[in-house]
Amino acid sequence: MKRIIAILAFTLPLTIQAQTKLEDKIAEDYSSKFAKRYEVRTDSLIVFVTEQMSRSGAAGLDIDKTMTELEKDPAALDASLKFIYQYSNANRQQFITNLREMNLQTNSVFPLATYTVNKFKGEAKELLEEKSTLYTTGAIPAQLPPLQLPVPAVADNNTSPDANNSGNESAATASNTTTPGNTSIPAEPGTTPAEPANAATDNFNWDVRPVFKLRDPEQLYALYGKENVSARSAQDFQGNDIGTAYYVFPDTDNEMQVIFDGEKGTGIILTKENSKWKPPFGIKVGDPLDKVVKVNGRDFRIHGFEWDNGGEIADWEGGAFAGKGVNIMFKANNSSDPKLYDQVTGDKRVKSDASAMKKLGVVIDKIAFKSN
Repeated sequence: MKRIIAILAFTLPLTIQAQTKLEDKIAEDYSSKFAKRYEVRTDSLIVFVTEQMSRSGAAGLDIDKTMTELEKDPAALDASLKFIYQYSNANRQQFITNLREMNLQTNSVFPLATYTVNKFKGEAKELLEEKSTLYTTGAIPAQLPPLQLPVPAVADNNTSPDANNSGNESAATASNTTTPGNTSIPAEPGTTPAEPANAATDNFNWDVRPVFKLRDPEQLYALYGKENVSARSAQDFQGNDIGTAYYVFPDTDNEMQVIFDGEKGTGIILTKENSKWKPPFGIKVGDPLDKVVKVNGRDFRIHGFEWDNGGEIADWEGGAFAGKGVNIMFKANNSSDPKLYDQVTGDKRVKSDASAMKKLGVVIDKIAFKSN
């Protein structure tokens, strides 16, 4: 009996560990097979998972790279499994069926199923409710016709009669946006159809993610029309000169600054609260502090207001935004109480869950994203 107890004491932790941690070879098998499946952009599972990865921020700014190299980002790999589980109605058997359809190795399927169900079964009710809402509201299409995923926006926003009558030309542009030198800008995955707009007044794709793939102003002109882009000097959040930025729809509610940094990546800055742009992670100017905390997955720290880098992110504390090229500047809408405001001003780092932060009505003032 003592021997049996000793054996159980030794093997039980190993069994539990096997259910809570994936072996490298299984993670690599899943990652490679998912990358292959990802090539089928009209696949309903891929559309669902990609959109959810984008909404949650798990995919970062370069969604193509993340989705084809999941083994390099354990958090993103876990998130992809979570959303396949959600797509499978939080049902283990449906989940296994979907895994098998990815042509995984036989000895990979059940460990992946056990790992995922153990990790996310506590969220099953929430996942099902969210899925129902996404389909009901049309945020994610429940059924996909061929070539459902859209492409970057039509480049020409000219509303003249000639432009409006060029139906064939517009159709061609909607299929593929081409930059000078016949360099095509690929459709951005994870983008779902927006509400229908009047083509004569609004024929742009307001999702910002295609911008991160651009490397020069000519490509930007191709997307939004040269007449809608203006080169101007740019400043960072603290007013320091950072060179030239290309302002898309300058001096309007839809103004967006685009800054090219060669192969180091492309950045954007958003400062308008009522813009139509759809930023990564589902956060936008004017959003409350609590929403940023929720998306980040944990509290974080900002620099004290009215000081160097005041209101900017100081440390994401290892949350979802850490290392993802996201910087936010906050402002306090209710700063009339000096005693309260003094608690979060000056040369200090303030945690987002500080009681004063909750009372001051802190919201996003500006957001910057930089691809890497």
